[in-house]
Amino acid sequence: MKEKAKKHFDKAQEQLHIANEELYKPEEDVVSYLVCKSSQHAIENYLKGYLSQRGFETSENETMEGLLNRCKSLDSKFNQIDLKTVDCRAHQIDSTYCQSVKKVTSCYEAADDLDTFLRKTNLI
Repeated sequence: MKEKAKKHFDKAQEQLHIANEELYKPEEDVVSYLVCKSSQHAIENYLKGYLSQRGFETSENETMEGLLNRCKSLDSKFNQIDLKTVDCRAHQIDSTYCQSVKKVTSCYEAADDLDTFLRKTNLI
């Protein structure tokens, strides 16, 4: 399971980096869809990485909110994580919510906050 967790964490960090690089462009050049998808997949992979690290299986059809709730049930520190700014948190990842730069920036910030949380708590 440790190798599976590492793959999820590596993928999450890669996706977060992609979103970050896109947000450094001038606003008119930012591809909001790319920031959105990368942020969503980063969040999903960070949560799946934690669950895998703890020895739990995950499936493709789990929502970010469902994954976060599973993490919260294992460690109350996850109650600090707030995905309310991620409109698609309770749905399967799709492009419905990926529109404005302002909106996708808040999704990126949620992914970045999760990365920071996992590092501060020495989970990655």
